[in-house]
Amino acid sequence: MGSPMATPELDEDIKVEVATSENLPWLCIVWDDPVNLMSYVSYVFQTVLGYDKKRANELMMQVHTEGKAVVSTGERDKVEADVKKLQIAGLWATMQQAG
Repeated sequence: MGSPMATPELDEDIKVEVATSENLPWLCIVWDDPVNLMSYVSYVFQTVLGYDKKRANELMMQVHTEGKAVVSTGERDKVEADVKKLQIAGLWATMQQAG
């Protein structure tokens, strides 16, 4: 017959956490457009999203140079509200789930 098989003894439980679509955050994305001035986009980020001038300008430049920027993240309801406010302000904003 064959040789006896060794059975390792494990003293610890191995837990694997898998990210499911239910717990991934939502992203609010602002896209570059040919209509709004850069100063206006920065102003909207400050007044609508509450960013300070420096961070608002950084995000505005990312939109301008890369074509888009993630400007907020979180639960679906919060991100939906941010998208709606930005759209009302005239920006091209969409949302998608991270991942």
